[in-house]
Amino acid sequence: MDVTVEDFCEETNFADSPCPSPFDPAKLLNVGFLQISGRFTPHSAPPSGCSTRTCSLATTPVPPEEDDGGADDGDGGSGTADGYLTVDGANGGERMRKWSLPNLPTEATKFVLSGRATPVFTWNPVPTASNVIYSMNEKNQQIVFSQLEQEVVTESSVSEVSSVSDSEDLELEEEEEPVDEEPEGDTELEGLKKKTKDSTRKTGPTIPGESWEAPEMYPNCDVNVWLRSCEQEIVDPIEGTVQGTVPEWLNGSLLRNGPGSLKVGDMMFNHLFDSSALLHRFNIDNGKITYQCRFLKSDAYKKNNAARRIVVTEFGTSAVPDPCQTIFQKIAAVFNKPGVNNSDNAMISIYPFGDEFFAFTESPIIHRIDPETLDTEAKLNVSDYVGIVNHTSHPHVMSDGTVYNLGCSVTRTGPAYTIICFPHGPGMFENARIVASVPARWKFHPGYMHTFGITENYFVIVEQPLSVSVPTMVVSQLRNRPMAAALKWFESQQTYIYLLDRDTGELRHTYHSDAFFYLHIINQYEQEGHVVLDICCYKDPAMLNCMYVDTMRNMQNNPDYATMFRGRPLRFVLPLNYGDGQKRSGNKRSGSDDPTTSWADMWQHLGPDDDGDALGHRKAPSTHTTDHGLVLQNLVQLAGTKATAYVMPNRTIFCRPELLCDLGCETPRIYYECHLGRPYRYFYAISSDVDASNPGTLIKVDVVDKSRRTWCEENVYPSEPIFVPAPDPQSEDDGVVLAAMVWGREEQNRVGLLVLDAKTFTELGRCEFTTPGPVPKCLHGWFQSSTK
Repeated sequence: MDVTVEDFCEETNFADSPCPSPFDPAKLLNVGFLQISGRFTPHSAPPSGCSTRTCSLATTPVPPEEDDGGADDGDGGSGTADGYLTVDGANGGERMRKWSLPNLPTEATKFVLSGRATPVFTWNPVPTASNVIYSMNEKNQQIVFSQLEQEVVTESSVSEVSSVSDSEDLELEEEEEPVDEEPEGDTELEGLKKKTKDSTRKTGPTIPGESWEAPEMYPNCDVNVWLRSCEQEIVDPIEGTVQGTVPEWLNGSLLRNGPGSLKVGDMMFNHLFDSSALLHRFNIDNGKITYQCRFLKSDAYKKNNAARRIVVTEFGTSAVPDPCQTIFQKIAAVFNKPGVNNSDNAMISIYPFGDEFFAFTESPIIHRIDPETLDTEAKLNVSDYVGIVNHTSHPHVMSDGTVYNLGCSVTRTGPAYTIICFPHGPGMFENARIVASVPARWKFHPGYMHTFGITENYFVIVEQPLSVSVPTMVVSQLRNRPMAAALKWFESQQTYIYLLDRDTGELRHTYHSDAFFYLHIINQYEQEGHVVLDICCYKDPAMLNCMYVDTMRNMQNNPDYATMFRGRPLRFVLPLNYGDGQKRSGNKRSGSDDPTTSWADMWQHLGPDDDGDALGHRKAPSTHTTDHGLVLQNLVQLAGTKATAYVMPNRTIFCRPELLCDLGCETPRIYYECHLGRPYRYFYAISSDVDASNPGTLIKVDVVDKSRRTWCEENVYPSEPIFVPAPDPQSEDDGVVLAAMVWGREEQNRVGLLVLDAKTFTELGRCEFTTPGPVPKCLHGWFQSSTK
């Protein structure tokens, strides 16, 4: 069959891109094609920067048998009557694996469904008419593909993160970007797909008159605590039942933010990040504890509820098309000021600016809320005060009240990461200014940023290879597609770590590491000529796929769900002194003095040590000898760490982290007021291991001796733990840890506040509430002491 580049990702059409054309002849040698009727999305394809090889979470479909409509004979091969695939060419008609599902309806367009497949970061040929391409990796003798629902276009539809339409006519300019090298063999994510395709749907013994259901993969995890929708606000605080002891000195309000409702009328949002923001308040007053919750009255919330359907496009959900909006109005809207075209559904976090509190998301729109009534008081567009197009949802509040945040600005030379300072005092927004900046490495693919770091002398920016494609974002806006479609993951590109001088705003140091995905930095500090940087890391962004609603509902049938969500806290140690004879890589960030040297080669040169693994269980040798006899000097001289950093032949600094704790940790918090940007010992987190014996575990990690303590209770799901110091703390962990908690299974109307002794990590007390309706689990928040 004839296939053209236009059938594939449009971003393959420009040179020197991190997303090279899949039609390079050298990349087609190991791929066969088979044309079959139906609607599918392939998950195996020529190696390309567009693919992270994530696995689908839906039932693997089976092409219809020849006697039931059969498969069209394509150039790549044909189906056989016994359910095997025969591929012509390289394998000489060799029979491949048998289909994983037996019987299908007679029509090729009907398939057994177990829920919508919501693959993200997928290299995705777009089907034309009723035909689509299956792609086969002949090296592994397997077909890897996933199912999309065969359905009429609905008013609200999921948009795959890397999906690009074949009819887009956007012409991309050439970028000065490193080109992804074709990976040798299969990536780990490709392996996840292969495990998923045969194991997502299981079949059991057939007993006449009885149905068989596969056992749950994660019986201890009730993901529905995230999927609940609040049906009734609690405007007037309700008093709960206190058990145990709440310290007398503990007085104040724990404010929380997170997903509140996935429903609008008869419609449902597709992604957890789309849920309408719900604010929570636990108020502690001399041992009496009350609870209340209210929806954030954003414009998106008000418009959706007035229309009783989704009329504002969110991260993973398209809005109902507006029939009154012309194409010219859509084009004109592209040139609106930042934030106007984005949803203002600020459902991520809450931070103080002076004595005011604001709900945050990653668009420049923030909402001022009343910390006592949870009323939504005003909407601010930060881009009205400083030149940014977005910012992170985790600013840093300094001890003097000054607030810093990381944003993205558009300059004459392309996008740049900018640090915004909001000085404490009257007019914090009016007096905001950009104090530091560094250009994005790719002009049309700025990195996705969720948080950043700050030390005594540096701002720390971690540029992961998960980027926001500007061309795709423009097209998505014109075509009413969600933002998720613009996210691109370049798995063979490195993660860059920038240190910007807090006094001058200039780039001082650049470091490289293997590719990883992250949302939250734990802490960072300077010590003895090094910057220590602790991050909750993932191998890739597959965990974002795990938060699609249909994916979460079907998680119990997916044995790879936990693997996709697997993350660990890692420590990077960045040496500040390279030696007199070394060049700073900060002045040249393109990556190499020798353009023929690839970073993949550099990583192979380093390789895992004999006594360790890729996560950091290794000794830190003073030197490392490569297979080619090259001696690399470890620059890390800090005692007590296994992290390493090497000056590479191209004079860049390559860093390898160490593992802090072999548990999945998320939403990490520290003794923020005293240890932000300073040496610290403890952080607190929730578990991100859905396959743990108790996924609702709270974790305390000692980063010095690498020990940990945990707290858990059956069927209880705490949220982000927040440390509150005692009035006169004698140690870093002298205080309490507060966590909002909900209950799983049938206990949807039960919510509570947990109080732990931070030192022993044992329960001091709790307060439980019975609510008039379901309460979903929340994300981030802030404790405001009433003594301030």
